[in-house]
Amino acid sequence: MSIDTETAARVAKLARIKVEDDALPALANEFNTILGFIEQLNEVDVDGVEPMVSVEPMRLKRREDVVTEGDQADRILKNAPDAREGFFAVPKVVE
Repeated sequence: MSIDTETAARVAKLARIKVEDDALPALANEFNTILGFIEQLNEVDVDGVEPMVSVEPMRLKRREDVVTEGDQADRILKNAPDAREGFFAVPKVVE
């Protein structure tokens, strides 16, 4: 796949990046370099390779999901500038 200057200009517009006309050939060349690298990565055989989250095989530490301090809604709502019916009240932002 090859990116021409027209496509580079369209990508820049979609990304809302102002690119001068004289800089479009260099941008198209950079896009082509990136796409070439991606095509090179697609040639790698990854059959049988398990997806990894990290380079170190580890498991996250877990803890019991237990409520330690509950039933404090009244204390929490005392800090609210506006609370109604047991909830924080916020101004309407969507018409």
